[in-house]
Amino acid sequence: MNNAKDPMQWEVLESEYLYKRPWLTARREHVKLPTGAEIKDFYVLEYPEFCNVIAITKDGKFLMERQYRHAQQITCYEIPAGCVEKGEEPIEAAKRELYEETGYAGGEWSHFMTISPNAGACTNHSHTFLAIGVEPVSSQHLEESEDIKIVLMERDDVLRMLKNDEFPQAMMAAPLWKYAAINNLI
Repeated sequence: MNNAKDPMQWEVLESEYLYKRPWLTARREHVKLPTGAEIKDFYVLEYPEFCNVIAITKDGKFLMERQYRHAQQITCYEIPAGCVEKGEEPIEAAKRELYEETGYAGGEWSHFMTISPNAGACTNHSHTFLAIGVEPVSSQHLEESEDIKIVLMERDDVLRMLKNDEFPQAMMAAPLWKYAAINNLI
């Protein structure tokens, strides 16, 4: 492991929490850049780790969800996703979210990618897994705040939607684009 300090790292001169809740914590930091410049009000958002899964059924369909997203006031298609709970491994969270939101389980699972939703302002990551051969084993087990419709899609429909920018959430589109690229689908 490299213990050398990153020469571009900012020095934190002061840090204070402004807001602390389970799903969002905000802090203000006074930072000094290696150039000597100072930013007195730099805001950092702490979110829980995220997880999502590209789930493909035994017959080759993509298991997608359709739900309303209030912040953007849109209804969109997404891959199953959720938050990683404290003490939970990302792959276990992804399996739990897939089961709870869709009632699907099983298949062969592998880590697919880990990205930052917004490295400039957020502390968390989004862990994507690939699950091949999932099948329905139960009904949905939705939280009170969830209203999720399950949609099985053909690969060509997913590709068309990607090309037409019909997946507005970056953490959904990025893994799907990577899947398409590494499988020579584009």
